[in-house]
Amino acid sequence: MACSLLDLCEYETNKLVRIKSVKIGVLKWTCNGLILAFICIMLLWNKEYQETDLVVSSVTVKVKGVAQTKVPEAGQVVWDVADHSGLSQGKNSFFVMTNAIITKNQKQGKCPEVQRSGKICRTDKDCLEGYSDQQSHGVCVKYMNTYKTCEVVSWCPIESKRKSPSPALLESAENFTVLIKNNIRFPAFNYIKRNILSYMNDTYLKSCTYNRRTDPFCPIFRLGDIVQETRENFSEMAVEGGVIGIQINWDCNLDRFFHRCLPEYSFRRLDEKDSNKTLYPGLNFRFARYYLVNGVEERTLFKAYGIRFDVMVFGKAGKFNIIQLVIYIGSTLSYYALTTILIDWFITTYFHPCCCSKGVKTKYSEKKYESFENEKRRPLCISFVDADTVMLVKHQLKKSIQEAKPLSVQLRKHGPGSMKAFMNLLQSPPSQNADMGMRVLKPPKHHLKTLPAWCHCGCCLPMPTPQEQLCCRRHQGQCITASPLFSQLVLDRHVLNAVLLYRDPLRDPSEANSNDRLRHCAYSLFIDWRFGELQPGSLAVISSCSVWKIREQYPSGDGRYTGLCSQSAVPNL
Repeated sequence: MACSLLDLCEYETNKLVRIKSVKIGVLKWTCNGLILAFICIMLLWNKEYQETDLVVSSVTVKVKGVAQTKVPEAGQVVWDVADHSGLSQGKNSFFVMTNAIITKNQKQGKCPEVQRSGKICRTDKDCLEGYSDQQSHGVCVKYMNTYKTCEVVSWCPIESKRKSPSPALLESAENFTVLIKNNIRFPAFNYIKRNILSYMNDTYLKSCTYNRRTDPFCPIFRLGDIVQETRENFSEMAVEGGVIGIQINWDCNLDRFFHRCLPEYSFRRLDEKDSNKTLYPGLNFRFARYYLVNGVEERTLFKAYGIRFDVMVFGKAGKFNIIQLVIYIGSTLSYYALTTILIDWFITTYFHPCCCSKGVKTKYSEKKYESFENEKRRPLCISFVDADTVMLVKHQLKKSIQEAKPLSVQLRKHGPGSMKAFMNLLQSPPSQNADMGMRVLKPPKHHLKTLPAWCHCGCCLPMPTPQEQLCCRRHQGQCITASPLFSQLVLDRHVLNAVLLYRDPLRDPSEANSNDRLRHCAYSLFIDWRFGELQPGSLAVISSCSVWKIREQYPSGDGRYTGLCSQSAVPNL
């Protein structure tokens, strides 16, 4: 298909239909109002008018607290910060030891395995080298003068206890405190702040302790309070240890008149606490302290249980930006299409006497939508002279359309075009054509032997397709072509010329007298006369007798005819 630059200089717009109805108008403005309220609420609630940036932060902690415990293996032991919190557990985390199994005076040598992890033996043959332990060397020795186990090379004596002490050795660690220093930055706005706020001084920090209700911004936390915020019991958690998350959330509004940027703290336990459901519950690890005794290296082994605190920082800052506001407004304008969709559905689907009638739906659909169907699927429209109705039948037929079952039957609706043609006929002088006389027509004699089976008027000729095999009558009777009005309205040359000039006043008279134009005009007058207003999307089928009578009066120059026309309607006169 050819394309030119002028095709680009075009503008297309949607077709609109205006319905003057108070009820539908109220429904429209109600929907628009609800949509506008939703847009405004979301604009303010989510601050869609702001440009946002994510937080970049660093965390440092400082734990304080001293505990004194009595350890069976070591007697009275004082635990300070270097003892219980000196072990690093990674970035933004700190560890506080709450329980321990202590094995003192270990030195490298040979000693029997502990029964819980070793193998009870009777002879050296029961201790295969490297079988139960990679340090085992195949010797069976006594263990605590009660039974024998295999001898191993290790740090002796071997750690004997398996279960953590209960209650915990450092149960008093719940009174320890931790100072959390959090420095944040929002790069997009070059905004820097920390959780030690401007009004906090040295005196305040020495006396304050975090409390969700009374002092929610104090950066000093009591460990017992942190565990309590997670709805856990510190004494129970201290026995086997665990992991707790400290979440700091910065939700900052950097607008000048609504400036607010303060930390919010929350706490939760991160590990599974149920020993029955979890293999190796809690948190523990081993470390040792080494020293020399008489030139021999010895160590004290600690199996430490404790609580690891992971400090996690989240944050977002927003600041007014006109571009973000325009983008949000532009993206939400499409919501107003929901009003159109809802009202269209309401009109075309939902019927209620108080809202709209069925006639409103039909008229609205005709004005709003234009249907274009496949030519092979469009219904055919037929009319009989002995019935004042118009019938719709399927397009695809295997037998004559005369015998087809109608899809629907409707009363004929006469349009203004037929009345104009009739008035024109009354005002026009009679044609001098000899064929226009008021007489009863009979088929030619050579046609009697070839009369189709579907013909009831005696004037039809065979047609090539089932869609064109139609008679003017439903039952036996006189042909419509015998009617004087058929000759005067459909075949009269003066009437046809008047109609053609009515449609195109500047038409060349010589062109108007051509048989092709007169024949097509006769077809259109017949359709308007016998069918009236066609249903949108349907095709009118003219009876065979009428078609051949028109062709006989205005024949084609080469004897060829197009057959069933695909035009569903003709212009009004």
